[in-house]
Amino acid sequence: MTVSRRPLLRAAAALVASALIIYLLSIVKAGPSAAADFDCSSDPSQRTVSIDVTAGETGLEIARELFEKDVIASSEVFFRLAVADPKAALIAPGIHMIETQICAQRALEQLLDNKRIAGLIAVSEGAWISEIKKLFGKADYSQEEIEKAFANAVVPKPFSELEGLIFPAQYSFAQGTSAASALKEMIARGLAEVVKAGFLSDKSSYSPQQLLTIASIIQAEGVDDDFAKVSRVIYNRLKIGMPLQMDSTVHFVMESRGNIFLSTKSTLINSPYNTYRKYGLPPGPIGNPGRNAIEAAIAPAAGDWLYFITVAPKDTRFTSSLDEFNTWKVLYKKNLRAGKFEGNQ
Repeated sequence: MTVSRRPLLRAAAALVASALIIYLLSIVKAGPSAAADFDCSSDPSQRTVSIDVTAGETGLEIARELFEKDVIASSEVFFRLAVADPKAALIAPGIHMIETQICAQRALEQLLDNKRIAGLIAVSEGAWISEIKKLFGKADYSQEEIEKAFANAVVPKPFSELEGLIFPAQYSFAQGTSAASALKEMIARGLAEVVKAGFLSDKSSYSPQQLLTIASIIQAEGVDDDFAKVSRVIYNRLKIGMPLQMDSTVHFVMESRGNIFLSTKSTLINSPYNTYRKYGLPPGPIGNPGRNAIEAAIAPAAGDWLYFITVAPKDTRFTSSLDEFNTWKVLYKKNLRAGKFEGNQ
């Protein structure tokens, strides 16, 4: 008797297909554990590799590079982890130095650790140009290249100086990026932020440069919750021709950081930035303000305040009364002598 092989082949194919479907379903149901992964409890190798994350790169692309460079045991397990964990969206562009042969969870944690980004330039809110130059030095740029980049930087119109235009953020640049190119990108980011805030519109009676100066003073004088009030004090004083008398403008001249006390002698310094001696705004920004200070400069809070003083950490008070201000000033000096500001300057 002759037996046809076609039904047997069809049966075999059906069995293979069924087995494949069952296998794929088991992977989907099992999640990351179904794919190969290194043991998170084991010690990583002593070797690190560079993982280049570009802006807009997908989790799958990152996973593939991690796998190809022996960081993880499979790209699949990292990709699934990245999809499931919202923090994965916070991975910053840049060159990340990551240990090899580690589990996917540890790989994600290391990618989220900004200390592992090579060439990172982290500009803090209120930083001065002089301080930002030092950050370039820590990112392994030579002093000669840094000075040349800042000296030749193109300041976008209608602004007249670089101070204030470097937006506070964490910047990471690919290996080989020149200091000039890095600085150009940072300036472009700063310009975009002030344009977005409305500094270049005709809604304000102050010029974009003056608004940026106001924003820099707000950043130096207050905290986020008080920015809009500090902004109003500045506007109110300018409106009535009252000197700003902001300690931060003198600290900028002195390059004094972290000192809450300003001596009477310091207020006599001969400088156009000394708002104790000079009326109106200083000639330019006294630092590089962040987004909240920038927004406060264009949208001050409503109020008649002319004075403010921080009498104790996290206790800043605003008033339109000089008598009330002087009463608070006595309290501030008492707290200063008591050491309540130590560790908060």
